[in-house]
This record gives sequence, C-alpha cells and structure tokens, in this order.
Amino acid sequence: MRVFVTGGSGFVGGAAIRALRRAGQDVVAMSRRFETDAWLEGRGAEVVRCDLDNLEATQINRCEAFVHCAAFVQAWGPPGIWEKVNVVGTQRALTAAREAGVRRFIHISSEAATIDDQDVLDGDERAPLAFQSRFPYCRSKAFAERAVRAANAPEENFETIVLRPRFVWGDGDQTILPTLIQMVDAKRFAWIDGGQARTSTTHVDNLAGAILLALEKGAAGEAYYILDAEQSTMRDMLTAMAATRGVELPSNSIPGWLANAVAAGYEMVWRAFGVRTAPPLTKHAVMVMRRHCTLRGDRAAADLGYSPSVSRAEGLAGMLF
Repeated sequence: MRVFVTGGSGFVGGAAIRALRRAGQDVVAMSRRFETDAWLEGRGAEVVRCDLDNLEATQINRCEAFVHCAAFVQAWGPPGIWEKVNVVGTQRALTAAREAGVRRFIHISSEAATIDDQDVLDGDERAPLAFQSRFPYCRSKAFAERAVRAANAPEENFETIVLRPRFVWGDGDQTILPTLIQMVDAKRFAWIDGGQARTSTTHVDNLAGAILLALEKGAAGEAYYILDAEQSTMRDMLTAMAATRGVELPSNSIPGWLANAVAAGYEMVWRAFGVRTAPPLTKHAVMVMRRHCTLRGDRAAADLGYSPSVSRAEGLAGMLF
C-alpha cells in the first residue's frame, strides 16, 4: 500500500513512518522545509515539498491511505494558530485526499478533543467533543475531529477513522521530557497537587502499531482511544521518564488552585505585552497536571484488534541513554 503521511518529521509521524516501512508499505511524506527532506528520505520516505496551506491532490498521487499526524500541539502560541493548523489544515488535507482518490484517511486526534478542565475517570469514546473548551488546543482538536468524521463517505470509497492517544511518550519525545528537564534545570519545576492525578498513557510505538491496524480495520467514521496497558499517576510516570536521563525531580508541590491563579496571571501579562515566548506556566499545563484522565480502550481492542505491544517497563528501558 502507498501511504501519505503529514507531520513525518515529528515524534508521532516519525514513528508512523518507521512502522509503515517495516510493514513493507510505500510512504510519501509531506516536508515543509529543506532541512527535513534528508531526515525523511533516510527513513525510507518519498518526499513531497508542501505544507497544509498548499497541499494538492496531485501531490498525493497514487496513495491509497493518508495518515494525518501534523498539528500545532503547543499550549501557547499566536492567536488563531490552532484554528489555522489544526482545523483549517485538517479540512484542506481531507479535501486533497478525497480528490486524490485516497481510500482511508487516518486522523491522529487526542483525548484533548473532549476536555474542558474536568476530571475524566474510566472515560470512553461516547464523551461529547469539547467545542466550547476554554483551551484553544482542545477546541481545535474537537473541530478537527468533527470535520474528519463528517467527511466519512464509504459509499464514495472514502473512509475516515480517528485515533485518540493520551500522553504520547517514548524514545524521541520532543515535548514532554525536554520540557521537564528544562524546568528542572531552571529550578522552575513543582508538582501540582502532589502529582497525584491519575492518567492513561500511550507509548509512541503502540500508537504506530494502531495506525497500521487502522489501514484496514476499524469502523469508518468512528474514533478509538489508543492506550498503554498500564495507568499511572503523573508523579510516577514523570519521575520514571526523568530518571531515564539521570534527572531527579524535586518533591516540592503547590495546590492546583494556586497554580491556576499564577498561570492566569502570567497569561494576562504575556498577552497584554505581546510576548511571543511561552510563559513559565499556562492554564493548559496546570489542567493537564492536576486533572485525572483515565480512559478505556475496549473499542480499539474489539474493532481494530489492538493490543499494546510495548509495556511501561519496556518503553522506559528504550529511553535509557
């Protein structure tokens, strides 16, 4: 099968390309910059120079499947960036894929599409999408997912499917672990509510395995949580990840209400003065650290035949230097 991948130079997209190539699939990867061309080619992908702003059907020529990993995932950015990349970009990808004759469109979403600062315990795919979320990233993922599911048209040989990982981690992580270490080095790290929030997680190779399954399996137009077998507290998970780099996390903690007030103050000042760099703490980061988010993977097991192949211990061992 010939598969088009967006976001291939990123953490999730790179893992998807590796898995697809190992499975014998031909991969065409979107590359936005000259600097990523060689990296993608070195992983066996055919490179097409384009981005979500100008992607056209002719650039997806002869691809039967489309794996959409590209997204703006930061909690802080210029106003409108989440809408531009995550919503409009996804709509353009859908249009181009459909015009190119792609048979199946796999969209990498997130549990964030259902989140508006609430605890989630044993949640499943029936939860409503959070179109009114106070967090722009969450809102954008909700609208993007709605667009993907609405575009599903099996009668026209165009099927869409949504995969929702939670807390994607593993070797090559470009977000969670680097940020954690930077905060420790700058002496800005503190637990929120002791780090006792419980969370589901998704090792990146487990997600890549689910992408392979979704090329052929799963109900068109549906969403699936893709999860590790184990759950954890934020404290246990982040402590274990930091330990793979020889970093010991401090024990100091602040209450969630105080962290949220501090983050709100930072954001107000940063917006007022037009500061482009992210503030030391955001309300989105506080929400992620203080809210429980445990999810069920029953639907993925039943419809996709998904079972996590990488355990927590194996994933952490793979991150050791």
